[in-house]
Amino acid sequence: MAKRIKKRKAGLPPGSIIYTGSHKVDKVFLNYLKYDPEHLTEEVLDNHDQIILSESDDTFVDWYDIRGLQDIELIGAIGKIFKIHDLILEDTVDINQRPKYEDFPNGIFIIIKAISFDNERCEMEPEQVALYFRKGLIITFQENKTDLFSSIRERINLSNGKIRTNGADYLAYALIDSIVDNYFAVLDDIEDRIDNIEDKIANGNHDGIKEEIHHLKRSLIKVRKLVSPLREALSRFTKSDSPHIKESSLHYIRDVNDHTIQIMDMIDTYRDLLNGLQDLYLSEISMKMNQVMQVLTIITTIFVPLSFMAGLYGMNFDHMPELHFKYGYYVLLGVMLCVLIGSLFFFKKKKWF
Repeated sequence: MAKRIKKRKAGLPPGSIIYTGSHKVDKVFLNYLKYDPEHLTEEVLDNHDQIILSESDDTFVDWYDIRGLQDIELIGAIGKIFKIHDLILEDTVDINQRPKYEDFPNGIFIIIKAISFDNERCEMEPEQVALYFRKGLIITFQENKTDLFSSIRERINLSNGKIRTNGADYLAYALIDSIVDNYFAVLDDIEDRIDNIEDKIANGNHDGIKEEIHHLKRSLIKVRKLVSPLREALSRFTKSDSPHIKESSLHYIRDVNDHTIQIMDMIDTYRDLLNGLQDLYLSEISMKMNQVMQVLTIITTIFVPLSFMAGLYGMNFDHMPELHFKYGYYVLLGVMLCVLIGSLFFFKKKKWF
């Protein structure tokens, strides 16, 4: 679906608003928050007739949170009312964008990827989130219906929270920080899966190990591809001299940037652990195969001389003295039994089994 839409964008002028994802939300809706240290207003709107967009005085912070990106008419209207550059709107609805930071004269634009981990399918699911903010205004665009920022809304509802006493730039930091913190939660889930794999290998349970390691390695690669450009974007954020960002907020952004470095280190560590577990798994399989081959070799070695004896006296020659001996059969069985016991004793002494 995304590839077909991308082809349809070919030849269109820059700034064309074309949604490149699948419709993950049945109905686009908007959550509006307006606050300052003493006042708070919140509305949830789900149709165009109810949505009235306007910019408040700079003493307030207006937060427009749109969930669902397929309503390009609404996104276009937001761009016109708040004078947002067309290239920002184009990138907002293009879910194939990588995380980035862009500094415009009338605002800051950031794309970040939120992630979730499906434990059952052992798959990583990314979600594009776009933020645009300037003094007194922040607009967020979430691709899915699930609210990624519910914890931030709870903090805003607390009148003594830091967010209420700071501007839109601090709210942008808080939103980014909540997404980055979720990376740690996802990596904790992956770490639990790695520990579980290690226990399975130690207990000799190899069912599905190969596939699970493969899925986890792919998931870590996906996370790394998202975190690497995010670290670059946050690094640019920390060095910004934009008038829309206070110096005090940059200290918090630097802390988030440090978290991305920590996440990269964790990804590398988990990748090395998975490589080690894969080698251990292959060694366990090889050792089991060697044990089986060892048993089969011992059985073969024991039966070679017995088969030789049986074959020797199974030949149809007339002049074989032992064939006419009255107790020849029992003697042969006795010799074969002695060879069997002697072979087992010899293998035991050599510790071959």
